[in-house]
Amino acid sequence: MSCCCFGASTSKRKRSSPRAPEAIDGIPLDNVRHFSEQELRLATNNYDSRNKIGRGGFGTVYQGTLKDGKVVAVKSLSAGSRQGVREFITEIKTITNVRHPNLVELLGCCVQGQKRILVYEYMENNSLSLTLLGSRNTRIKLDWSKRSAICTGTAKGLAFLHEELEPRIVHRDIKASNILLDRDFNPKIGDFGVAKLFPDDITHISTKIAGTTGYLAPEYALGGQLTMKADIYSFGVLIFEIISGKSGARTNWGGTMKFLLEWAWELYKEGRLLELVDSEMGEFPEKEVIRYMKVALFCTQAAASRRPLMSQVVDMLFKNIRLNEKELTAPGFFQDSGLFSGEPSQKQSSRSIDTTISTVTSITDVNPR
Repeated sequence: MSCCCFGASTSKRKRSSPRAPEAIDGIPLDNVRHFSEQELRLATNNYDSRNKIGRGGFGTVYQGTLKDGKVVAVKSLSAGSRQGVREFITEIKTITNVRHPNLVELLGCCVQGQKRILVYEYMENNSLSLTLLGSRNTRIKLDWSKRSAICTGTAKGLAFLHEELEPRIVHRDIKASNILLDRDFNPKIGDFGVAKLFPDDITHISTKIAGTTGYLAPEYALGGQLTMKADIYSFGVLIFEIISGKSGARTNWGGTMKFLLEWAWELYKEGRLLELVDSEMGEFPEKEVIRYMKVALFCTQAAASRRPLMSQVVDMLFKNIRLNEKELTAPGFFQDSGLFSGEPSQKQSSRSIDTTISTVTSITDVNPR
């Protein structure tokens, strides 16, 4: 599980928390609540394996209960993970003062000796990856009302990050394991360890790849050209996952060596999109579900400039509007041999892309808009 969060602490909390270190790797940590390691050991019963609720690339997540009775998620970074420390710093720096109903809240951190620990609000229904795409032991049957609410809630969270903040935030790793669900299955975006701040006077950022195979926008995977449209592409893949109950990062859907998005495009061209719908979803409004899938195709078009803004995506999902499919072009698919749209002439795997690569960035094309 990949867990994450944000939220500023109050002055009252700061006064009652342990003395905070001034900085880590030169990054000030004076605007976030600090927990002691002893406090978190007590909360998790010394990190008892029975309290383990997930594991990400750089650490393990435990359920814990603080002295005041508040249930939290405690993510302890793996010992010696330099890359994990960079994610730790990025998470705190990026979202400490950001709050939204569809973003997981970061409650605080622990920096003590070699310990690097993040504390988040607890999400009762874990991640969308486990709840919808996991094993029989973790899956929960989700009807269309819950699935549509997950789509729209995630879209609103992304629209907030992209268009309401200053500087704006590009998440860079939108996927099912980073969408967490509360007790009512409301979605909250988490894991901002590879997020990028995006000042308003920048057209794009040139960077190495960070993300997950199957969700990567082609222009980003091939050229490292990062814009908000990379998140929008990933969100389109996520919609297909939510509707189909299948992973967008795996191949061989539809009896072929295709990613979920490739399969969806083929079904769309043949007028068979409803075949993608999860058989476990129960009854659903066919026209609405088809509209959601068409919105997903608009989000995943090969040319980033043709993808809508997230505020437009929110409108397309919430309003029963007619979509201009004459403007819809084929999705872009990244594979080892290059970028293809529509039906590639050669089918090759894109497994060579390392997932979740932390990077050093350089800013290019700084042009006022």
